[in-house]
Amino acid sequence: MAISEKIKILMVKKGAKQKEVAEALGISPEYFNNKLRGEKFTREELEKIAAALGATYNEDPPPRAWFTLNDTREEI
Repeated sequence: MAISEKIKILMVKKGAKQKEVAEALGISPEYFNNKLRGEKFTREELEKIAAALGATYNEDPPPRAWFTLNDTREEI
C-alpha cells in the first residue's frame, strides 16, 4: 500500500481533515493534496503527520514504511 493511502486511512481513523494535517506541516491544504497525489514526502514530514495524528512513523528498512497508532498500537 502506498504511503499516501496509509496517510488517508490514518486521517479517517482520527477524523482529521487535510487542512488540519497541512497546518501541522506548515503548508497549504492545496500543496498537501498535491503531495498526497505525488507520493513525495520527506521522513521529517511523515513524522510530523504522524505526530499530528497521534501516531508514530516507522521504516524497516526503507521503502517499507507504516504508521502505528499511539492509543491502540494498530499498524497502518
